[in-house]
Amino acid sequence: MESDVIRLESDVIVIGGNFAGVSAAMQLARARKRVVVVDAGQPRNRFASASQGFLGQDGSSPIAIQAVAKRQLLAYPTVSWLEGSAEWVFRVEDEFIVMLGDDRQVVGRKLILASGVRDELPDIAGLQPRWGRSVLHCPYCHGYEIGEGQLGILANHAMAPHQSLLVADWGPVIYFSQGQFTPDEEQRQHMQVRGIQIESSPVVAILGNGTEMDAVRLEDGREIVMKALFTAPRVHLNSGLIEQLGCRLLDGPLGPCVDVDVWGRTSVEGVFAAGDIAIQRHNATLASASGVNAGVGAHQSLLGML
Repeated sequence: MESDVIRLESDVIVIGGNFAGVSAAMQLARARKRVVVVDAGQPRNRFASASQGFLGQDGSSPIAIQAVAKRQLLAYPTVSWLEGSAEWVFRVEDEFIVMLGDDRQVVGRKLILASGVRDELPDIAGLQPRWGRSVLHCPYCHGYEIGEGQLGILANHAMAPHQSLLVADWGPVIYFSQGQFTPDEEQRQHMQVRGIQIESSPVVAILGNGTEMDAVRLEDGREIVMKALFTAPRVHLNSGLIEQLGCRLLDGPLGPCVDVDVWGRTSVEGVFAAGDIAIQRHNATLASASGVNAGVGAHQSLLGML
């Protein structure tokens, strides 16, 4: 059987149907441009039960928000949506050809990468099943719902002491250095003012039923009652297209991100990037905003204005 080759002669291809990707596509659709969204259906926030602090959607499920956004986007007649993974990209003269995993192809004049990142969590028993529930990354997104029980910071990067100072506004904090990220004297003084305890024995297991957390077990055998842990996972770029295109990367504190200008333009002509691959502060609202920016940038690039 011949491959199902699709040549929509689109103005813009958007890789990723997440908050950033749909926000970018919406701007282009409203400019009556032909847009194809390619989505692998693996949003980063699929582990979270609710998205808090998102204007007009506070407490709604991320999956529900995305479903509404997709329905609204597809109401525009110039938008197409393809489910699948974008595996390869080629540039032929002034067009991009994106090949999906099932050999379908999409052609566009501009390309917006909103392919997201994947999280690499510390290898600790019981941590992964609680990710997005009682093991969290952002107090602004989840801190209010936690209440004021005992909180912990599982140090995973050099900025972890700063994170502990922030999280202390949501409850009493124990800082677990994991024997790798010991605060310096100045940091210790700030943490003492905030009432933060420092624990040097590493956390080796998370205890509790289901996705709830009752306590953490330390390497020395002690167990400490704990309601939630905050940590900052290492991030990895989801899409191989970024490397194939040769987009310039920046080294962030938690992993690489695509270097973009104020319009979301990458170092590669005609290629824009948005969302968590292009910003270092990860938040649903910021991801959506960066998508709007990239969509507007791509539109103006089509007009020769950028």
